Amino acid sequence: MPGVDDAGKRCWHQFLESSEALGPLLSDRLVAAHQLTLIDVLLLDRIAKHPGGSMPLSRLGEAFALAPSRVTQQITRLEVQGLVRRGPGQGDRRRVVAAVTPHGRTRLGPALAFYAKEIRRNFLDPMSRQQAIALGDACRRISVPGRSGADRPARLGRRNSPVAVAAGIDAAAR
Repeated sequence: MPGVDDAGKRCWHQFLESSEALGPLLSDRLVAAHQLTLIDVLLLDRIAKHPGGSMPLSRLGEAFALAPSRVTQQITRLEVQGLVRRGPGQGDRRRVVAAVTPHGRTRLGPALAFYAKEIRRNFLDPMSRQQAIALGDACRRISVPGRSGADRPARLGRRNSPVAVAAGIDAAAR
């Protein structure tokens, strides 16, 4: 990588390796313990926390930088399990919203507790509190447009969505 010194290259590669490993690890452990993937848990949590307990599918795609077809696939999987229901949006019946069902909320609670435990064990515990705060600050600076000072797109491309990569979603499947 021309223009990047050895320390910068090491830092970048370590970031890539850790992010590429952590998401699939968390997803595999969630599936083993709760039969929910990481993206399932993240989607359910986002919908459950949205005002009114429902969220337009288009907004889910934007929130997770997922293509509309990928959101539809994920919501269909959750719907088949009885965790969400789909319906028309209020005021605009063309808009499709997803709402977490009571069964979905029952499954989500323990999955979120397990997810938090795994985040502590696999992400936070290997670092000091100061290192974790510094890493969080660095990630915030990278993800907020204009903070890094570099000219770059305001939004990462869908094909390389960090959430999709971390959750182990194959770009070719999207």
